[in-house]
Amino acid sequence: MSLNRVGVYGTLKKGHSNHHFMATARFVGRCRLKQITLYDIGPFPGAKLRPSQGIDVEIYDVTNELFARLDQLEGHNPRAPRAGEYDRRQLETPFGLAWIYLYNRDVSGLPAIQRGGWRMPTASCRF
Repeated sequence: MSLNRVGVYGTLKKGHSNHHFMATARFVGRCRLKQITLYDIGPFPGAKLRPSQGIDVEIYDVTNELFARLDQLEGHNPRAPRAGEYDRRQLETPFGLAWIYLYNRDVSGLPAIQRGGWRMPTASCRF
């Protein structure tokens, strides 16, 4: 079985809304990547290939089938990678090369996260 190493930084991380997609993945470890900066898009973050002080990333090994499902979730089209919402690129991590999804859209005016990680928005109630 062929495995793909993937780094996740947003809703796919443990404790976040899309982590259930990673149920069959093998957790490899956590690290901080200084090659990316996150942008708070609201319900999810987007990474750009821009230097930072270290973004928290979880690394997983995933099957080809799960990798294709992650591509769908992230709006990545392998035949036209710049046309989708996300592209992906292999970046060096302490665990070897890992695929990282990079946001294709404009991030002008969005809050940048230079260190640590993205926090899921919390619902607020009004009475």
